[in-house]
Amino acid sequence: MRGSAPEDQRTHRPALRRSTTAVAAAVLLLPLTGAPSASAGQPRTDALQRAFTKAAARFHVPRSVLLGVSYLESRWDGHGGAPSVSGGYGPMHLTDARTALARAPEFSEGDADARGDASRARKRVPEGLAQQPALPAELPARLRTLPAAARLTGLPAERLRTDPAANVLGGAALLAAAQRGLGLAAEDDPARWYAAVARYGGQDDPRGGKAFADEVFSVIRQGQARTTDAGQRVRLPAAPGLIPDAGQQKRLGAATRASASGGDRGLECPWNVACESVPAPYEEFGDHDYGNHDKADRPADQKVDTIVIHDTEGSWDVTLKLIKDPKYVSWNYTVRSSDGLIAQHVPGKDVAWHAGNWYVNSHSIGIEHEGFLAAPDAWYTEAMYRSSARLVKYLSRKYDVPLNRQHILGHDNVPGTTTSTIPGMHTDPGPYWDWAHYFELLGKPFHATAGKHGGLVTILPDYDRNRPRYTGCEKPGDSCAPHGSAAVRLHTAPSESAPLVKDVGLHQDGSDSTEGVNDTGARATTGQRFALAGRDGDWTAIWYLGQVAWFRNPHGAPTAVNAKGLIATPKSGREEIPVYGRAYPEKAAYPAGVPYQSVSPLPYTIGAGQRYAVGGRVTGEYFYAPTFDVSKHTIVRGEDVYYEIQLGHRVGYVRAADVDVRRSAS
Repeated sequence: MRGSAPEDQRTHRPALRRSTTAVAAAVLLLPLTGAPSASAGQPRTDALQRAFTKAAARFHVPRSVLLGVSYLESRWDGHGGAPSVSGGYGPMHLTDARTALARAPEFSEGDADARGDASRARKRVPEGLAQQPALPAELPARLRTLPAAARLTGLPAERLRTDPAANVLGGAALLAAAQRGLGLAAEDDPARWYAAVARYGGQDDPRGGKAFADEVFSVIRQGQARTTDAGQRVRLPAAPGLIPDAGQQKRLGAATRASASGGDRGLECPWNVACESVPAPYEEFGDHDYGNHDKADRPADQKVDTIVIHDTEGSWDVTLKLIKDPKYVSWNYTVRSSDGLIAQHVPGKDVAWHAGNWYVNSHSIGIEHEGFLAAPDAWYTEAMYRSSARLVKYLSRKYDVPLNRQHILGHDNVPGTTTSTIPGMHTDPGPYWDWAHYFELLGKPFHATAGKHGGLVTILPDYDRNRPRYTGCEKPGDSCAPHGSAAVRLHTAPSESAPLVKDVGLHQDGSDSTEGVNDTGARATTGQRFALAGRDGDWTAIWYLGQVAWFRNPHGAPTAVNAKGLIATPKSGREEIPVYGRAYPEKAAYPAGVPYQSVSPLPYTIGAGQRYAVGGRVTGEYFYAPTFDVSKHTIVRGEDVYYEIQLGHRVGYVRAADVDVRRSAS
């Protein structure tokens, strides 16, 4: 959301009462780390699985329920004791926001222009918004479950934050307390724990809790198995016939309906997520200004063809405060980290100001995710990934948006509109967003679609093992914490010692690309398709920003797979062709009263013989919305046709008249 963040910027549950000291005393005697390894110096890989078994037995919670809840919170990862974006720790995502979220100012728009429309004055951030709000005296229950777990188990809070086995024990204690609090027995039947799981996942909001419980039971039915970030092998056997207790489902459904306000009617959300309405204001104020989006009432032939993924660079509460400010910018949805609750702000028929490119804004839906791009250890929860994926699948069906990386863009993939805007374009969700996992949840996992002569490659590193060095997460030049990444770094030659490729638009002073976490100049990201330019041993070359760019792609640990598709190349006889940041119509298409929007080329050019992957074909179009009066809004359509291409880390547009498009070999 907030892009171009400075490099030194990092950016539900109820407190359950328990007075029985005997349980806490007994818990202290429980072995938390499993038996010693059979081989000296070789840690067990089943210690976490054993911890789930012991914690489930200690608190009489079905192991499948405990494993399912943990999977939805963290995919069983411990993240080295680092907190999530909502202050949750460990496999059970026990929250301690007061400890975890004492950050520097959460966001800073600076001079960014999320509207990206040159026909009107720039939309600037009002003074005083980029201030760190004080944490409230009483945090929501969903942000303070770790202190509750500490009281229930008698274990120190620090141990619950850093010891995965202790963390699992704390989660089991919370689930057991939730079951008791509902007046239910600690039964072996997982179906009878549906309401307790809902309370664990969303006591502050029954809608969030119900969606959380539904997703947990879906996980249990499907089963899961994976190796965690700490090398622990954990398995949840599938239980395909598991159906939650009907009475509990009925009661929770009634509570969910009662908690929904009348303003939540008409929400554009899938049925299987928790969704609420937090409308962005549409008010006229000041000197003919208004905020914070445009009424569009899109006609059937004005197509939404893109969904843009953002991160908030701020907490949920701060983000919702901003969307209610008419002087601020806007986006369509926000997804909460702790439980995946979705808030809708702008209807899909209207245009939100979120991408920094008016052409993209007028053809896209923007989704914010509670998170921080420059905080690699502030991990995104599985609940948020899954809820977001359900929303994107719903929007894909509603608007016929293809589920691929040419149409599901990160904010960091949106092009600048002109040369001058490129350095200020936003960089979220950044290199730590797990695109591979996200597309698995979308039901469209990336895989090879051709042999070695396919002509294209899809970037696909192993997220957990791929750990390129980044700098600037805490202070300029300082190394970021090692962390899995969806991006590979691009060099001018097949060697780690070769310079990084240049981005003449981002670094307009001629300086080199860097390893900065916000520097997208030499970066290719999971799911992006590029035209193949060559191979050399463990290295692969692609066409990128008008040059050949190399990345390491060893046979034994590949970071890309072969692909096929449409390729654009300059027409025969053209030495080079221009690239644009928007697909606006030709001058003759503009009617009287609508100012012509020039389509100035970006500083990148494509030379003869170069090839670029095609993402789609569009006709030039401009949405003119200069006033609060929607009767003066106009859609200008022309004859010019463009192709969207994967230009570099960001997409670009080339005129159809300038290129030949063909299908690559298979």
